[in-house]
Amino acid sequence: MQKRLTTYILIAMVLGIIVGAAIHSQLSAEQAKTWAGYLGIITDLFLRMIKMIIAPLVLATLIGGIAHMGAGGSVGRIGVRTIGWFLGASILSLTLGLVMVNVLQPGVGLGLPLPEATADAGVATTALNLKDFITHLVPKSIFEAMATNEVLQIVVFSVFASIGDKGAPIVRGLEALTHMMLRVTDFVMWFAPAGVFAAIAAAVATHGLEILSTYVKFLGGFYLALLILWVILLSAGAFVIGGKRALMIPRYVREPLLIAFSTASSEAAFPRLLEQLERYGVRGRIAGFVLPLGYSFNLDGSMMYCAFATVFIAQAYGIDLTLAQEFTMLGLLLITSKGIAAVPRASLVVIAATLPFFNIPGAGLLLILGIDVFLDMGRTATNVIGNAVASAVVAKWEGVLEEPFGPDGELEPKPAVG
Repeated sequence: MQKRLTTYILIAMVLGIIVGAAIHSQLSAEQAKTWAGYLGIITDLFLRMIKMIIAPLVLATLIGGIAHMGAGGSVGRIGVRTIGWFLGASILSLTLGLVMVNVLQPGVGLGLPLPEATADAGVATTALNLKDFITHLVPKSIFEAMATNEVLQIVVFSVFASIGDKGAPIVRGLEALTHMMLRVTDFVMWFAPAGVFAAIAAAVATHGLEILSTYVKFLGGFYLALLILWVILLSAGAFVIGGKRALMIPRYVREPLLIAFSTASSEAAFPRLLEQLERYGVRGRIAGFVLPLGYSFNLDGSMMYCAFATVFIAQAYGIDLTLAQEFTMLGLLLITSKGIAAVPRASLVVIAATLPFFNIPGAGLLLILGIDVFLDMGRTATNVIGNAVASAVVAKWEGVLEEPFGPDGELEPKPAVG
């Protein structure tokens, strides 16, 4: 079943490109935008179906997972290991982004008219406020947090709501809720090809494929950096869990990867990613703990993009950043990028807040707005692979990486784990 669904999603992506290109070439810009709006209805419906699963699934898996971890020391140990891996991956992502953009210099000789320094990019920066972020961690109401899919707030509540032996009936109920949500996920995933088709077609219809040629150096450089990041993350995973086993991760998570790439939504991939990681051998209590945290603290692709795009804009305006400034930028982005998953157009908001700090015109954000949808696809897929590797690594550290099932359901012999 899963193989067929993956094939359907790939076909939907190709058809979306063809239909979107036809709309863009045959209709006026206004008409193409109208058609993109109609197509957006399909994508929005699919994403809304996914979002209705997220909150109950995160709550049930987290509380149930923490309950099965036993003593508080176990929870603390897993939490420290998880955050430690996230911190290392974050520094790696940001550093690699800075190195690649300086080596490739995609903003030098861009050949495009630069926006006036006073132009409004239309991206608010008020969301990036340290005080608001810290106070926002604790929900005023768990029902409000679930209604708005505030994953980080649900995580905080779940940690406080961890229950002992007296809560066994509640844990059993939450486990039943988890299974029910995964069954709902199986049903919703059959709408994925339609959502993928509409998302790709709408993006191409609005922007056209020719915009890619204008930014070929920037796009190519960024995707090359993402590819290198994938290799490093999988290599680090191979060091911890064994080479053959680590290289199986992309195969297992190929479907959530395709969904994340085509819809540019990490949320859309979450339920299926959780399910596929369990097939890979990551116990539900580990994946249910690591993934929700990762969605707020381990957005590797988004962090790389923030560094890469910020320096790209500086290069376009002929601004040379010193090594000290770039180290400062790394530290600043390391802090401001945490918890950005809850902010609309999160990466753009972080970049918009970072530019003035280094006297780079905020209007430079206009240079990347037109192609951001194509960049968002790659960074979202990278967020998924980064969290998949993190979950497998933490499971290995805890000694609970189990015998894998095939990504399509069949049992496979357990490979040698180094």
